Amino acid sequence: MDQTDEVLQQLQADHTPKAVRQRLQDGPKHSYLKDFVYGAIDGAVTTFAIVSGVAGAGLSAGVVIVLGVANLLGDGFSMAASNFLGTRAENQLRDKARRTEEHHIEMYPEGEREEIRQIVSQKGFEGEDLDRAVEIITSDREQWVDMMMREELGLSLENPPAWVAAVTTFVAFLVVGAIPLLVFIADYLFPAIVPHPYLVSTLMTGVAFFTVGAVKSRFVDEKWYIAGLETLCVGALAAGLAYLVGRMLSGIV
Repeated sequence: MDQTDEVLQQLQADHTPKAVRQRLQDGPKHSYLKDFVYGAIDGAVTTFAIVSGVAGAGLSAGVVIVLGVANLLGDGFSMAASNFLGTRAENQLRDKARRTEEHHIEMYPEGEREEIRQIVSQKGFEGEDLDRAVEIITSDREQWVDMMMREELGLSLENPPAWVAAVTTFVAFLVVGAIPLLVFIADYLFPAIVPHPYLVSTLMTGVAFFTVGAVKSRFVDEKWYIAGLETLCVGALAAGLAYLVGRMLSGIV
């Protein structure tokens, strides 16, 4: 059996009446890929930028560890809190929009019904089909409001838990952001075990950047090596700038 046949069989299994009914009842699944990539890349970039800046200034491994850990906890929590508040604000915006539409339907149903009519007519419905579609949609208040939310306001119906987005960002920030520090921690605990800690940290962080991009490509329509190189280039640019600044300011420490 070739790959096309396997895909066809899977599609057939996913589109039986029972499977379709179950999928629609469950509703769409929110993806936290953005939160993970956001936290992972920023964690690696900011931590390695500190490593690069300190290395450029010629400071000790202990300084790298102190500043790096402070960045991991402080900046990681700040990003998670910002993501929490941003996601919560989006959810509140959707809730307010829903209440507003419900109030408009309550106060002036004829006007809101005309909006549904024009929305449906733009999808190609005419005559009796249009009248029937409008009647069906407006007979169910929740369906009526849902269509106004999507079609008129352009809002998603999903309200993802803000705390899950925040935790995803924080965990990704900590896990990936800690990679540039690992070699310096080893060098601090076991002096001279790593001959060139900054070089090893650079290689490890480069692999981390590339891996995050490659993993992201599995969830989007993008070649893994292009996504990996894109993320690697962004991280390398940030690290290069930090290292240059560290070299320029090394004389003041």
